[in-house]
Amino acid sequence: MAQHDYDIENSSFPAFRTNLNGVLDAINSSNSGTSRPSSAVTGTIWLDTTSASTPTLKYYDGAGDISLATLDHSANTVNWLDSSVVADLVNDTSPQLGGNLDVNGNDIVSTSNADIDIIPNGTGDVNLGADTVQIGDNNANATLTTQGTGDLILNTNNGTNAGNITLEDGANGHIQFTTNGTGTIKFKWKLKYVRNSRR
Repeated sequence: MAQHDYDIENSSFPAFRTNLNGVLDAINSSNSGTSRPSSAVTGTIWLDTTSASTPTLKYYDGAGDISLATLDHSANTVNWLDSSVVADLVNDTSPQLGGNLDVNGNDIVSTSNADIDIIPNGTGDVNLGADTVQIGDNNANATLTTQGTGDLILNTNNGTNAGNITLEDGANGHIQFTTNGTGTIKFKWKLKYVRNSRR
């Protein structure tokens, strides 16, 4: 790695050759160094080697340096730093979508038995725009619970003009069936009479 002031003054051939080789070494090593080269002008690209294993490629805009990417020598990968060119979301600590996310026939999964959390900000809700919502693993019981000490309330039409079923939280909590207006609670079942036989 090398840097040079890119100034080749008049000199004898041996000194000129040494100076020229210094310029070529700087070009060949992408102006590598732990600080911006003194010769930097607007448009200079240089490699910050403060971290020897993960140097940072930088662009000098005439006033300051813009970090473009880190180069991982161990993994042989390039990790782009600008949000508009990030190829791997793991390097973007606050990614944002510019449009709809199409899973393209794939799933949203986790590793190491980790949960998948969907957490709206503030008073935001999670809306599932589907006619049918399936929960639970295949051939396994499914459980719907609240997060913490809250009642579980089931209703329709966003709670407008609708009855509801409330499962109260806590030990000995009630299960409430509440109708709206003149609505009634209907239970439909079939009775089957089984006669005990004696011998």
